[in-house]
Amino acid sequence: MGKNFVGGLLVFLIHISCLAQDGPDNRYELNSGWKCYKASELSVTPEQLSQSSYPVNAWMPATVPGTVLTTLLENKKVPDPFYGMNNNKIPDIYQVGKAYYTYWFCKDFNETLPAGDGQVWLNFRGVNYSCDIYLNGKKVNKKLFKGMFLRQRYNITTYLNKSGKNRLAVIVYPPDAVGNPNGGQGGDGTIAKNVAHQYVAGWDWIQPVRDRNTGIWDKVTIEKTRAVIITDPFVKTIVPGMRKPAGPQAPAFIHTRATLENAGAASVSGILKYEINHQTVQLPVTLKPFEKKEVQLPVVAIKDPKLWWPNTYGPQNRYPSAFSFIKNNHALSDWRDIEVGIREVKNQWNDRTRSMELRVNGQPVFIRGGNWIVSDEMLRFSNERYDAEVRFHRDMGLNLIRVWGGALTERPEFYKACDEYGLLVMQDFWGSGDCNGRWMDPKKLDDQWTRRSYPDDHPLFIESAADMIKMIRNHPSLAVWCGGNEIVLAPDLFHALKDSLMPLLDGTRWFIDYSNSDSMSYNALGNNGDGPYGIQPLPYFWNYRTWPFNSEIGSVGMGDITSLRRFIPGENLVIPAEKTRTEAVSDSVWTYHKYIGYGKSIDAYGTPKSLEDFANKAQLVNYDQYRTLMEGFIGHQWDWYSGVIIWKTQNPWTALRGQMYDYYLDPNACLYGLHTGNQPVHGMFSFGDSAVYIANNTWDKKDNLMLVVKTFDMEGKEHLVTQVFCEAIPQNAKRIMSVKEVLKKMGAAEGLFLTIQLLDVHKTLIDENTYWLADQNGNYTGLNKMPAARVNIQGKKIADGRMDVLLENPEGAPLAFFNRLSVIDTQTGKRLLPSFYSDNYITVLPGARKEIQITYPKGASNIAISVAGWNLKEQQVTIR
Repeated sequence: MGKNFVGGLLVFLIHISCLAQDGPDNRYELNSGWKCYKASELSVTPEQLSQSSYPVNAWMPATVPGTVLTTLLENKKVPDPFYGMNNNKIPDIYQVGKAYYTYWFCKDFNETLPAGDGQVWLNFRGVNYSCDIYLNGKKVNKKLFKGMFLRQRYNITTYLNKSGKNRLAVIVYPPDAVGNPNGGQGGDGTIAKNVAHQYVAGWDWIQPVRDRNTGIWDKVTIEKTRAVIITDPFVKTIVPGMRKPAGPQAPAFIHTRATLENAGAASVSGILKYEINHQTVQLPVTLKPFEKKEVQLPVVAIKDPKLWWPNTYGPQNRYPSAFSFIKNNHALSDWRDIEVGIREVKNQWNDRTRSMELRVNGQPVFIRGGNWIVSDEMLRFSNERYDAEVRFHRDMGLNLIRVWGGALTERPEFYKACDEYGLLVMQDFWGSGDCNGRWMDPKKLDDQWTRRSYPDDHPLFIESAADMIKMIRNHPSLAVWCGGNEIVLAPDLFHALKDSLMPLLDGTRWFIDYSNSDSMSYNALGNNGDGPYGIQPLPYFWNYRTWPFNSEIGSVGMGDITSLRRFIPGENLVIPAEKTRTEAVSDSVWTYHKYIGYGKSIDAYGTPKSLEDFANKAQLVNYDQYRTLMEGFIGHQWDWYSGVIIWKTQNPWTALRGQMYDYYLDPNACLYGLHTGNQPVHGMFSFGDSAVYIANNTWDKKDNLMLVVKTFDMEGKEHLVTQVFCEAIPQNAKRIMSVKEVLKKMGAAEGLFLTIQLLDVHKTLIDENTYWLADQNGNYTGLNKMPAARVNIQGKKIADGRMDVLLENPEGAPLAFFNRLSVIDTQTGKRLLPSFYSDNYITVLPGARKEIQITYPKGASNIAISVAGWNLKEQQVTIR
């Protein structure tokens, strides 16, 4: 896990004292037992229905956290909008009106009146879009609450019933502007009049979300404290100088502050403490009745700190730490735990690339990122899903995730997963060039000048931005703030963010005005941008110079036949015919799910015989596209480029474009093409100049590497091209030699395989990269002449949820080409998801063996490993 739990005893002792004072339920979530009812069908008053005596047994069970649509789906009132054309069967709020999705939500819970100066707090972490809150017949909020990205906290001590039985009732109203889902990016654009997410009115990768995600979409919690509560603690880590992961470290410094609020009518004196790594700093504080003040504590110096590093560069060490307020009578009033990753993020302009570069702990980091929308379009979030998705990004070899501005501020659980797996985060605020008026657009209701001032409520935007900054600023993974997607926000909003909120509330991270800004990078023509999108010829990624820090560049991304069958009805499982290079119109379901075309790239492997054949060949294209995309950028790192962010790595619904794994968490070959291309020390082939390169994506020089370059024909006959010692410069790519003439001579008729290997001084293989190259006509049909592979497969379960698989290819056999491994439930025949593979879509050379480590859902029994490849019929090996 990479955690440093030094100092954990101190935090544990705080918890022990807290448990002794208040019992085990100081903080708990109200996440079950909710009921809901359509507001327009109720005649009872809010005061009546929020009394425990009012019967709600007949009400519909509600999903909280969740949306109205989630609840309707869970109760089978609507069909699954992710399957086929079902989304069209669900009434859209624009047509049926907002009352259709306006619901009351009720929850009965037990909580007694606290003794002494005890306080009980009700917290909402996210409601979309506005609400009124009642507890035991009384209204809790003084005025209508509004704002998707604004947390709510209410002191409900005086609202509790003496009996301890309480009824919470919340009426949730949809967004003020629901938007016409007319097929434009964000529909008619008016969804952006709210301080909320924009994709829910539809985009070019998603259909409209029918209720616009109306509901109590994030956690509801109860907290119990004494009179003084700690809010918005901030931990700032300073790491001077240029560091490396290994060896002793010079000291790092921890700056902390927190806001204290006295909820009582009497003055309170006590001590604010912060504890980390067996060290404590503290200050005496006196708070007047109902006073709220921010307190800054003395600096903590951490000797020889265990630092936090991005993925592939070093471990993700974290320290447990805690704030506490202890009254003068030694009673603990409140505490807050914070897991601290000690690191410092900076940015500086690179004159050679003409772009900004990101530095972590003083070291330059070449950004290899992916664009992220949300985990689920209906906001059905879970710790397990966040963990799986971020882990996939780790497995791709990426080091950054950009949270796109048409979505939301990601949840702390997402950031916790990024902390764990070493993914830096670029967090956009809520705006897009499409909805907010950058371009003319006939599908938009308002003109550019009007859209330029979206949202309607600027003070709410600023208040919400401040609150979201406070919510996530302690996470070491958070590295970059971005004002919006492809547009500078309205001037007052932009200056509030840049000149007021950032310096006051954070001040430790790079702030970009918008995602493809000239302040981020500009090319030789003196401008910036993003793209291209869609499939490209492989030499493009090496020869065409895009923007120096490209925030969006992408390609194809459909899954295999198993993935397609999960959401496409049988009658629509047809080979898509393409109208243009990026558009399919032959089938309504493929069009509805936003299929992006493969052009003629699949036909180069031979005309597909079936959809399964089409999907399998698409995986070859997927792998090549993303491996080559990343290798092309890495091949020009710190010369042409300082970073690249793929558009996009995941989908929040069952779309047919831009994804490394499907909605059901089943990876496709895109993921493993990136996995190969992002290896820390890597041999690669340039489709631009037909040369072999070595990339070193570490901060250490690599000496005495043995580079081995081989070719294989379709029968498996090997030809050694070269074997030479060489070195790899840190954070660089080096051209070694051209193989153009060799390839031209040997592969003209049928194509060939090119394998590049790197071995260390102990003759240990540290990198292997096999390409399949086209014949002189640009076709791969020579692959169809490969003899059948003869692979020996062995699997061994080594722990619950973990297995090792060995693939052995005998001497003299052909290559075992492009083998997909899947963990299978032998009783259902279905893949176990999510499963994680140390590598996949694997080619095993003649006389070679590949060992694959697999993690799959714990508790699974009756499992087998399935292996199927280009020239290997599917085999299943039972794992015992």
